[in-house]
Amino acid sequence: MKRKRKPGKRVKQCFYVKPADYVFIMPVCFPYGISFLKVVLYKTMKKGFDNEKYLKIQSEHIKERIAHFGDKLYLEFGGKLFDDYHASRVLPGFEPDSKLKMLMQLSDVAEIIIVISAVDIEKNKVRGDLGITYDKDVLRLRDEFIRCGLFVGSVVITHYDGQESARAFSKRLKKLNIKTYFHYLIEGYPNNVALIDSEKGYGKNDYVETSRPLVVVTAPGPGSGKMAVCLSQLYNENKRGIKAGYAKFETFPIWNLPLKHPVNVAYEAATADLNDVNMIDPWHLEAYGETTVNYNRDIEIFPVLDAIFKGIYGHNPYKSPTDMGVNMAGNCITDDEACKEASRQEIIRRYYKALCNFAEGKGQESEVSKLNLLMQQTHLSPSDRKVTVAANEKSEKYGVPAAAIELNDGTIITAKTSSLLGTCAALLLNAAKHLANIPHSVKLIPAQMIEPIQNMKVNYLMGRNPRLHTDEILVALAMLSLNNEDCRKALEQLPKLKNCQVHTTVMLSEIDQKIFSKLGVDFTSEPVRKNSR
Repeated sequence: MKRKRKPGKRVKQCFYVKPADYVFIMPVCFPYGISFLKVVLYKTMKKGFDNEKYLKIQSEHIKERIAHFGDKLYLEFGGKLFDDYHASRVLPGFEPDSKLKMLMQLSDVAEIIIVISAVDIEKNKVRGDLGITYDKDVLRLRDEFIRCGLFVGSVVITHYDGQESARAFSKRLKKLNIKTYFHYLIEGYPNNVALIDSEKGYGKNDYVETSRPLVVVTAPGPGSGKMAVCLSQLYNENKRGIKAGYAKFETFPIWNLPLKHPVNVAYEAATADLNDVNMIDPWHLEAYGETTVNYNRDIEIFPVLDAIFKGIYGHNPYKSPTDMGVNMAGNCITDDEACKEASRQEIIRRYYKALCNFAEGKGQESEVSKLNLLMQQTHLSPSDRKVTVAANEKSEKYGVPAAAIELNDGTIITAKTSSLLGTCAALLLNAAKHLANIPHSVKLIPAQMIEPIQNMKVNYLMGRNPRLHTDEILVALAMLSLNNEDCRKALEQLPKLKNCQVHTTVMLSEIDQKIFSKLGVDFTSEPVRKNSR
């Protein structure tokens, strides 16, 4: 086989591993001799989703649904409206702001209600992709929507049962002149239809005042109570003589993909903490003889929606939960295998996240058990994540914490903890040097510059860990970039880390997690605390 040579790099030897995968062993000079750096190249993941087609046919379908109703339409936006990173991970080619782009086309007739659960406020639930709590994300979303020219009418706090944290958040919103409403817990929800569809059910909720014909109901995350807000509004609008309709824009599960398709299983993995379950829609099967996929909460709530619609119109325009949806994502998949593989990787990432949350006392054992079951159902193991294998091998070889990153071209770069640098800091430097074609032996940040920082951390700030973290190493790199060409080149590589994959053999500090999130890196960790290695 003809040897492959990489521009600007000496290749000692190259050998075939498996289709389109290569391993390069490069000589690297160190002060006390020559060592070898192994770099593994894999195929770049292909796109599997046509985003332009999606924007076109999805917006047209929503407009058609709006035309079916008269005075007002409540459109529930499931998942993330502003930045749907889950969709972009499992459907390669899907842009995180696709839903927002569609909504902006309707900005003159639309207003937004942001929903947050009092339960999530109480337990300080965090958005895993951004690392911020749901209450903070409500304010962030509102600011972003307004910046995009969209009208945010109000915030609704659901599942309210007197939680002090929810009341405090309400007061904070009111100080910011944000209209705030409470929707209450209803005993027997969602099965006690008679109570729900009454003055003691939806009737006791605050009536949310709206002013535009299209009301988009969104939230920081799943389980916030978006559908219940929509149905409560239908009930209370009808009391005021307004005939309002309802539709749902929920990307997952994708109704026209098989029940156990990895894309749909990845959705179950993403909502394992809610114990959501994908199911065959029995209402749709009975009405049309067609097998479609929905999830348990929509199927459970359908009798309530059916009763409310019959109370308003005398009939229900929907025969099934699937009918309520307007999702066209399944029609825009161009490479099913690419989406399957991306979804398998997402399932593994969710599994590791649950393990780490449980190890830190933030998660439930039931969540870990469910994700373990989903891993088994899709025939996955941690070794199916390439960076997991590379990081663990590095750690086992040197007996210290290690990390690995898979770059967007498939290159695997590794690093380990040293006396000067933490694992993640070393990994960022190694990746940046590789991308900038800087020899691995080059020390971007001299030891004499690192040592005073360590002295400050330990002797003045009373820290226990003298090693530099990712934020500290990036600040040092930025300062040196003013007079050092290599540092400037390395710093310019940071945007190329977006969508890269990282695995560490110990759990990350909060600082390292935030840095990776800001860089757009998808990271996982072994459920091992740093001080246990």
